[in-house]
Amino acid sequence: MELDALILSRLQFAFVVAFHIMFPAFTIGLASFLAVCEALWLKTKRDVFLKLYLHWVKIFALAFAMGVVSGVVMSYQFGTNWSVFSDKAGSVIGPLLGYEVLTAFFLEATFLGVMLFGWKRVGPRLHFIATCAVAIGTTISAFWILSANSWMQTPAGYAIDAEGKFYATDWLEVIFNPSFPSRFVHMMLAAYITTAAVVMAAGAVQVLRDRVTQPTRYQMRMAAGTLALLMPLQIWGGHWSGEVAHHHQPAKIAAMEGWWETADKQGTILFGIPDEEAETTRLKLEIPNTSDYLFAGGDELRGLKDFPKEDRPPVFITFWAFRIMVGAGLGLLAIGWWGLWLWRRDRIQSPGLFHWLAVPGGALGFIAVISGWVTAEVGRQPYTVYGALRTEDSVAPVVAGQVGASLLIFMIVYAIVFTAGVVYMGRIATRGFDDQPAGPPEEERRAPGSPLGSVDEPAETAEDEA
Repeated sequence: MELDALILSRLQFAFVVAFHIMFPAFTIGLASFLAVCEALWLKTKRDVFLKLYLHWVKIFALAFAMGVVSGVVMSYQFGTNWSVFSDKAGSVIGPLLGYEVLTAFFLEATFLGVMLFGWKRVGPRLHFIATCAVAIGTTISAFWILSANSWMQTPAGYAIDAEGKFYATDWLEVIFNPSFPSRFVHMMLAAYITTAAVVMAAGAVQVLRDRVTQPTRYQMRMAAGTLALLMPLQIWGGHWSGEVAHHHQPAKIAAMEGWWETADKQGTILFGIPDEEAETTRLKLEIPNTSDYLFAGGDELRGLKDFPKEDRPPVFITFWAFRIMVGAGLGLLAIGWWGLWLWRRDRIQSPGLFHWLAVPGGALGFIAVISGWVTAEVGRQPYTVYGALRTEDSVAPVVAGQVGASLLIFMIVYAIVFTAGVVYMGRIATRGFDDQPAGPPEEERRAPGSPLGSVDEPAETAEDEA
């Protein structure tokens, strides 16, 4: 593989997106978790839910800021490395991304200030409305981003003029393109599951360090219930998304499944090594004739040999990214059901093997999100707009050395800044609810302008009122 400007631009975009996608996936779910905690506090006046809120809102503020920064860096690449794509498809993609800013980001930014600074300045119900507005804003943001990305996967409602530029002929078809509903559901469920896995992992660390408090028990129960409930729905959502891809992107499905020959029935390859030169999957462990259960309708299932070599996606990456995603999902399902079983026996706060596995299990949601993104985006190749605009025709006329140098700078800066941010969030998440962080006294930490003063705790808790 020659490291030309095209490959380096793709690697740079992939690197930045892989970092960025982790933060929206986490904050979307965490915003809803905070809204649930505050709603339960308002309804029950139980201090445990307020403690959960105040604990996790600090992490939300940090993750939200890191997501914004990484997202801005990513958007600049549309005008640098991918200026030809922006010129040709900007009339369709641009408005969708603009709607995301106007309808979602402004909403989030406005009410985030009330959410973080408003405890002593607005009433509890208005503060709850602000929290809900931020949660709704994150969902709206995901709506527009997924709409734009899904249009690139299954373009609809457009035409191409004499200069090769795309323009919309029906905005409803553009927005609600064939793959958007299934991919939106799949991504939203992934966000909630990712957050639940992190919350569970933080609780498991607290249990293993003998820092069990009532909020620890409640957050682990909420996380276990969320995983146990949503993972079966996520499996269904993934199946729905696969059926849509089967009808609109058959080459992607063939690469995901490792199918080379076209047949009426195909098997499910659990393990194998795709060999693109020999056009076969070696050392495969296969369950034969399972395609009827995966793809209803009895349509012919096209193999990769049915497509010209220049129109096939990279098979090895797509094949294994899909299996990593499925494996991570099954691991999260096991953690959810196991945690639910321990909850019912009142043993979820007792340290054991479950907690040792739940700690690294906190990364499974991120692994599933990133590998799922790789499956979708690499499986779309060699197109940026599927079937209409090839990736090699979308890259800007940039010098490979310049792209490589900027990629190296990104890697160094991200490794320092984002690693420090993630480590700091991890320390906050796992230190326990009764522990005070190391540093200056409480009054200094809460002083205006101090780092931890960004979260303005309410003047009175339920215990104070009692």
